[in-house]
Formats: sequence, C-alpha cells, structure tokens
Amino acid sequence: MSQEETVGELEQSVGYVLKQAQAALHTAMDAVLRPMELTVAQYACLELLGQYPGGSNSELARGAFVTRQSMNLVLRGLQDRGLLTRPEQAPHGRALPTQLTSDGQKKLHAASVAVRAIERQMFSPLSAEEQCRLRNDLAICVAAISPGQSEE
Repeated sequence: MSQEETVGELEQSVGYVLKQAQAALHTAMDAVLRPMELTVAQYACLELLGQYPGGSNSELARGAFVTRQSMNLVLRGLQDRGLLTRPEQAPHGRALPTQLTSDGQKKLHAASVAVRAIERQMFSPLSAEEQCRLRNDLAICVAAISPGQSEE
C-alpha cells in the first residue's frame, strides 16, 4: 500500500504562501479603499466596468470572484451611490449591461491609483523581469487547475 503525500510544513507549501500573499494584498487594499468608502469587491467591480464596460452581473461576479448574489448587492450599492447605471429592463435576454457614471469613473481612478501603489509596494523586492515571470508562472498554475479557462 502506497503512502499518500500530505501538505507537510505549511511554510514550505506554495499554496499556503500564495494564500498568505492574497490575504496580505486584500488587507492592504481594504486599508486604502475603506477611506474611499469602497470594499475590495466594490473596487473590483468598478475596475472591471472601467476596463470592460457593459458587463453583466454574471460576468462581473466571475471577474470579481464573488457569487452572482453577492455581485447583485455590490451593484445595487454602487448604483444607489450614483457610481454606475443599469437599465430597468435588459435590451435583450436577461443581462442588464452596467456602465460607470462620471462619478464612478472618478472614484475608480482614485481607487485604482491607490491599489496600484499597494501592488508596487508588495512587488518592489522583485525586478520587472521577476514580476513578469511570477505573473506568467501563476497564470500557468491557474490554467493547470482550471481546465477550459484561457490565459489572458
């Protein structure tokens, strides 16, 4: 009978360190976004809409790594604050294409600058080449565990 391999020491587990990095990034993003009255999920939604206008609830949820139900709450909150607009009825099908308002674009710009500063700080120990390699290596890992997803 063969013995199955276990995770072993957490400090040596790539997955554990990756989760630590994600948690550290999330915490730092939360700290800079909170004074702007944004959550990380709200920021992600604004960033997605800024880069891909007209996204549906489902598309935004996938892009922000939240459920459709959670994204619906995010969208409602941002809409109530005047940061985005959604039509009352879908132009076709069921998807309500969402757009940033000018206030939403201003909020996104400020938040994006703050988040980029956090990313620069986090990755400052790495050279530009090392950062590119890390991004590419992580994308390969994602593709290996998520069949059917393409690299962007």
